[in-house]
Amino acid sequence: MEISKIKKELIVQKESKFKGNIYHYSQVNFSYNSNKIEGSRLTSEQTEAIFDTSSFIPKSETLIKLDDLTESKNHFRLFDYMLDNVDNELTKEMIIEMNKILKRNTSDEENLRYNVGGFKIVPNMIGVVNVIKTTAPEKVEEEIDELLVEYNSKTDIDLEDIIDFHYKFEKIHPFGDGNGRVGRIIMFKECLRNSIIPFIVLDDDKPYYMRGLKEYEIDKMFLIDTIKHEQDLYEKTCEELLNFEIEEK
Repeated sequence: MEISKIKKELIVQKESKFKGNIYHYSQVNFSYNSNKIEGSRLTSEQTEAIFDTSSFIPKSETLIKLDDLTESKNHFRLFDYMLDNVDNELTKEMIIEMNKILKRNTSDEENLRYNVGGFKIVPNMIGVVNVIKTTAPEKVEEEIDELLVEYNSKTDIDLEDIIDFHYKFEKIHPFGDGNGRVGRIIMFKECLRNSIIPFIVLDDDKPYYMRGLKEYEIDKMFLIDTIKHEQDLYEKTCEELLNFEIEEK
């Protein structure tokens, strides 16, 4: 599958508000799965309804958190921001803006401990069992700068470089919340920028994804193989939805 066609159609369909094709599919599935991995209780059907109509019909007696609704819509905006900057070099300012877009108008934005709009000021960690220790708040900016210099100095970025960046980014865990979602949208962006099949990490594959992150320093291939599986699924969908040609007038 030509990556240039995927990128072009995502951008064109974003501008034209075209429904039922790869942009629509990517927006709904990315928002649903990435938020679900982080604990959202919205269903895929509800996420699609929010994307299409900014409304949905809740299941009876199902409690829906306002933040789940807000972050679902924010993720749509985050995906658009990613497409608007898809060919730009990854920067610290861009990463901070991604987190701001995701957390805008959430309860976290009102909580000083989350420091939305900046890096974390309170220590955090990944997981409760087999915990991944993360960077101390006072060292976050320095380590993010070092990571970006290391990554942006590469001349030929491949999938394994992007996955390695993702692991190191998640290990820093620079924000009070939203690290995983920002990290996964960065991977999608960098795949498109470097002519690599992008992918969406599915909530069904969360156990494999989390195990891959936790065991990365011991066995990189578990996370790499998990990501390659997600790549195959996204590429198959692209082949189904982008199997057409339009003559330019």
